[in-house]
Amino acid sequence: MNFPTKILFSCVLLALIAGLQWTFWMGKGSYFEVQKLQNSISEQREKNKALNARNLALVAEVKDLADGTAAIEELARSELGFIKNGEVFFQVNDPVQNLNETKK
Repeated sequence: MNFPTKILFSCVLLALIAGLQWTFWMGKGSYFEVQKLQNSISEQREKNKALNARNLALVAEVKDLADGTAAIEELARSELGFIKNGEVFFQVNDPVQNLNETKK
């Protein structure tokens, strides 16, 4: 092989290597794109894990509401202020708060 052929062969080989490197680093499916997608996948998995935990809590609450009246009674008492028959309700007012409200 003479000198010009060696130079031509080296240039072609160098261009081929550069083209492959360009595809690896900058092309479709490049290293950076894969890293970005892997980060996105891990973030989505964390979100899914949190949502799955919330769904399990909601399923347990629905099951409690469907199975017994104790959960329904608890919700009615805490959120709606219901009182059972025969119970006595006492309301304690804060005198300082009442005094401040009357001054306004």
